[in-house]
Amino acid sequence: MLQIGSVIDGKYKILSEVGRGGMSVVYLALNERANKTWAIKEVRKDGSTDFETTRQGLIAETDILKKLKHPHIVSIVDVLESEDCFLIVMDYIEGRSLQKLLNKHGAQPVEKVVRWGMQLCDVLGYLHSRTPPIIYRDMKPANVMLQPDGNVVLTDFGTAREYKLHNLEDTACLGTRGYAAPEQFGGRGQTDARTDIYCLGVTLYHLITGHSPLETNSVIPPVSRWLPGLAQSGIEKIIQKCCQPEPQDRYQNCAELMYALEHVHDLDNAAIRSRRLKWGAFVASCAVTVLSLAGMAGFSFAEHSETARSYEAFLAQARSANTFEEAAGCYRSAMDLAPGRPEAYELLLETIDNDVVFTSEENTALRGCILNTDGGTRTNLDRLAAADRESWTQFIYRMATDYYFFYEGTDRRARAANWFEQILDSSYLSEQERTLAAGLTTIGKYDESSGSDKSIYLNGSYDYRALWDELVAMTDGDVVAKTGGTRYAAALYGELVYQLRKNAVSFKSCGVTRAEMTAQLDKVSGALDSLAPENEYVAQQIEDIRLQIDSPGNSLDARTIIDAAFQTGGTGSAGNQNTD
Repeated sequence: MLQIGSVIDGKYKILSEVGRGGMSVVYLALNERANKTWAIKEVRKDGSTDFETTRQGLIAETDILKKLKHPHIVSIVDVLESEDCFLIVMDYIEGRSLQKLLNKHGAQPVEKVVRWGMQLCDVLGYLHSRTPPIIYRDMKPANVMLQPDGNVVLTDFGTAREYKLHNLEDTACLGTRGYAAPEQFGGRGQTDARTDIYCLGVTLYHLITGHSPLETNSVIPPVSRWLPGLAQSGIEKIIQKCCQPEPQDRYQNCAELMYALEHVHDLDNAAIRSRRLKWGAFVASCAVTVLSLAGMAGFSFAEHSETARSYEAFLAQARSANTFEEAAGCYRSAMDLAPGRPEAYELLLETIDNDVVFTSEENTALRGCILNTDGGTRTNLDRLAAADRESWTQFIYRMATDYYFFYEGTDRRARAANWFEQILDSSYLSEQERTLAAGLTTIGKYDESSGSDKSIYLNGSYDYRALWDELVAMTDGDVVAKTGGTRYAAALYGELVYQLRKNAVSFKSCGVTRAEMTAQLDKVSGALDSLAPENEYVAQQIEDIRLQIDSPGNSLDARTIIDAAFQTGGTGSAGNQNTD
């Protein structure tokens, strides 16, 4: 065991023990050079009867986690091996596991469980969208940490595996009895995305009922067995569909499950009855009209039925839709019908761009469209890539740019960086597009949710000089031409101002002078004056950036923060506040 107070690898000081499992102990450690806390998981080689299996699991876990960047996934930053143990250095997640929450408080409220389920569904959807897809295979309350802010983080990737297209079944039977899907224990084919959907369903079942699946037989009983008030409720129906023994009877991908969770109350029997009554009244009021038009409808029925199923008809329906949800549904139908055609993807992004702000609801709809599958593991986006690589590249570039500048989620930079990294080497990007994508990827890696990438570290801490140089280079020259529009140019100028407000002290510590910082603010102010706003939103966007640069009486404007950072003996702590 590690000793409290000891220093590992010359930089990690062990502060305390925070957790213990069958084969491992987790410690809280401090990197004194970077002044940041980490969790160190110690796995002793003499603590396992089959260490080779354990070792392979650890290698798989670390190899997988190093590739991942997601706000609800723990990140690994270092792996150390000695004669008697493995030490895995990872993000320290403050909070407690959902299993401990269940042990102490029992069943959890439906609304909370649905929110956690949506976050976990988003994580699984992200894993399944990797190339190749990553199947987690061990979803359970013990592997989910609840943070003080109410959000959850998925941990322990020891049983995760990359999906192998030509495998008939898994080479090892891994998972937790009770939570694992039937196919995880051999003889029933390879585990895939639907396996994770089963495990998530069982986890939601345990959280809502307070009863472990180990208390039941192989078939998960309805939620209403323990909670009669939830009989035929939306959440009971969702869990039942997730937990079907046969994969083809479950939700086929996380986009479908996410949509169901977001509309959970629409699935309640009472809501369904209400809709049926309204529909019945509508049908009755239209009956006479329908009968009078029957002859004409019969004549043209075949032609219109065929047209309604056509790709162009779905696009036309989307253009005339009254709501974004209706339009997105039409685009999804078009993509499902012809996933190799680019028009539906391009028009969906245009529809999202129309209302300027990229909302979480639009994000869910977008993911539902592009990540929908044909029952296997290939998403619509995968099939577009196979049919038209250039259109796929341009779609991802544009989508990632929208995520970076306009998505309302706090993880927008990390999301954008994940998408940009898939196309950085593409020959279908222009030089300007490639430069912008590479720059935004670099900046995105400084986001807290993706800070495990060692390429941005210098002597154990962030290389803020490199970040500064990237920001300056990206905002030099004709930024409108670089970004493809005034709203994107304004957003990029706003990014430089945001980074100055957030990191003035860090920039100073890496050698950036006060004159350099104020010169960039002057550059941005002049550039904003030359921009021609294309609409009222862009005009307001530009005005907001001006106020962030210089706003008398505001201690958080950029010029005040820079002044504080360079005060004699001052720490300039205001410069480290997150003002996004």
